[in-house]
Amino acid sequence: MCKTADLTAIQKAIIDTLKREGKTQKEISERIGCSQSAVSRHLRGKSVGRKKCGNKRFTTRRGDRTLRKIVEKDRFQTLGGLRKQWTESGVETSRATVHRRVLLNQKQRQKRLTWATEKQHWTVAQWSKVLFSDESKFCMSFGNQGARVWRKTGEKEMPKCLKSSVKYPQSVMVWGAMSAAGVGPLCFIKGRVNAASYQEILEHFMLPSAEKRYGDEDVVFQHDLAPAHSAKTTGKWFTDHGITVLNWPANSPDLNPIENLWDIVKRKLRDARPNTLDELKAAIEASWASITPQQCHRLIASMPRRIEAGISAKGFPTKY
Repeated sequence: MCKTADLTAIQKAIIDTLKREGKTQKEISERIGCSQSAVSRHLRGKSVGRKKCGNKRFTTRRGDRTLRKIVEKDRFQTLGGLRKQWTESGVETSRATVHRRVLLNQKQRQKRLTWATEKQHWTVAQWSKVLFSDESKFCMSFGNQGARVWRKTGEKEMPKCLKSSVKYPQSVMVWGAMSAAGVGPLCFIKGRVNAASYQEILEHFMLPSAEKRYGDEDVVFQHDLAPAHSAKTTGKWFTDHGITVLNWPANSPDLNPIENLWDIVKRKLRDARPNTLDELKAAIEASWASITPQQCHRLIASMPRRIEAGISAKGFPTKY
């Protein structure tokens, strides 16, 4: 049977009509197929304006469509990057809201919760054996809002008041890895990443990093569920090399500590302001190299807290 908040306008009109005809609440509830308490609440005026549970929705459907268009333009953006562009479009919101609107459906939330529950008893020592990896995109311009123009009303389209700009600035895609012992070498990716090119990255960058950090010890490798990562040939590559891959829930950048390192590097690049791709790459490498093992260890030590936050949020995005 439906509840008070589920009554349609037609059902409410029928209730009012039957009441005027002298019908009892029980007779009315049986007639329209709802609970007697729903009928009673409506007649007492409590079904109108009834307070709903949960937080108020802060974005509109139109705003949500804008976010989806931003994501479709570049699916390799960080959560912070998506939030920045969405804010620039006029929607002021949190990182968690961005995550909820675009990335997580009910099935994914359940998988995140299941994963966090399975890992809730892992110690920092266990997480220290994990080599975390990720790709990130770096653009030439950082927060450039353009030059201010002084003009009178009606001069908006005058040639003297217009200045050309780069709509899609030059950028580079970077692969990196980190563990509790520090960061590994960066790989600047040319073109799109497929299974074959990803395996080359693993061969020439991941393996040397794992050997340097762990030696003969067992290492657990983490990566997300990008198509090149989850390809059958990539899985065979890991099997052939005897490397254990950590199962990872989809759309979970908040659980990956390397995301925090990308944010550190990008904050430093805002001050560097490179003018060419070579300068951009050099600035990225310098910022990456400045990350200390202590910073990495603190991030790895946060994993138990991230797991607890994921459980408390019931699979929804966390503050991390």
